[in-house]
Amino acid sequence: MLLHRNDAACPARGFYTYAAFVAAANAFPGFAATGTADARKREVAAFLAQTSHETTGGWAAAPDGPYSWGYCFNQETGAGSSSYCQPSSQWPCAAGKQYYGRGPMQLLWNYNYGPAGRRAIGADLLGSPEQVAAEAAVSFKTAVWFWMTPQSPKPSCHDVMTGQWSPSAGDRAAGRLPGYSVLTNIINGGLECGRGADSRVADRIGFYKRYCDMLGVTYGDKLGLLQPEPVQHLASSKLHPSISSCVMHACRSICS
Repeated sequence: MLLHRNDAACPARGFYTYAAFVAAANAFPGFAATGTADARKREVAAFLAQTSHETTGGWAAAPDGPYSWGYCFNQETGAGSSSYCQPSSQWPCAAGKQYYGRGPMQLLWNYNYGPAGRRAIGADLLGSPEQVAAEAAVSFKTAVWFWMTPQSPKPSCHDVMTGQWSPSAGDRAAGRLPGYSVLTNIINGGLECGRGADSRVADRIGFYKRYCDMLGVTYGDKLGLLQPEPVQHLASSKLHPSISSCVMHACRSICS
């Protein structure tokens, strides 16, 4: 399914393994194990799609198409001296450490590294964030932790894909309805939602359709964002709302 993840052009070649993915899935019993067989397949497709977009090395004319190049990266390129440290008494940054994007979900910021480490792997990722790009099982576990964990006021991606999330009147008024599109709002809504046509949104959808087709399952409802407003007060669970992110592509970084 991840056709070119071990391509010579991919910096993360050899890093992501099926065994590491299974170990992470087993650490969260509800993941890909909730609802009907089709619901489970859609959740796997959605997880692989969103993480493939976050780690893509594809481009429009890439061999085998742009959606065959997921999992090409395991850490952000071009972060430079950015520490991604938000002052926090609960999740204090360690001296000299950087909390830039790492792993399938490109985990960012100390306030995500802290709880991901404590709750996903029982380790201090604030003190050793490098583990997320050094150990494949740890890397996948942080991604599945993010997927399974609601961060108020947002639901978890898992609850959305398994039909366990019921939108409020405010959600409905803002165009946030059950379906794949809500995942993009959860993951990167502050940068991608409510902005008109966006190639990043189209990329996430393209990956999802590919994986659904491979798994033999229909796409479900609400693929596109239909201009929903991002959830207020938490413009992105993954990104601090005031900071732009970099989406990695082969041989270059395009910063949004």
